[in-house]
Amino acid sequence: MSDLDQYADELHSFVAARGWDAFQNPKNLAMALGGESGELLALLQWLTPEEAAARPYEDPEFRRELAHELADILNYLLRLSRSAGIDLLAAAREKLALNEQRYPVELARGNALKYDRLTETGDQA
Repeated sequence: MSDLDQYADELHSFVAARGWDAFQNPKNLAMALGGESGELLALLQWLTPEEAAARPYEDPEFRRELAHELADILNYLLRLSRSAGIDLLAAAREKLALNEQRYPVELARGNALKYDRLTETGDQA
């Protein structure tokens, strides 16, 4: 059992002990995940890219807030995947393999183009 699987089981026990299973359906969990993502965005919203990169290392309280928002997102993501019967790590590995095909290094390196816009010359299609 991976650390992630073990943690997901701990989280499930936490939720079950509080009777929150009644609210654990994909729609509600996806909405909660979106809300937590919004809280993460609000934390970073007015920072410059440089400030956003440096602040977690310079400000312990900011780092703690950031960590808690990321943890909330992870928790809802794990609950959502379990409620939908999806092996999250297997899905992530499958998606990584797909993206390996979509974004060959020789075409994707150094740019942020979507896979359907990559060309042999690196120009936009």
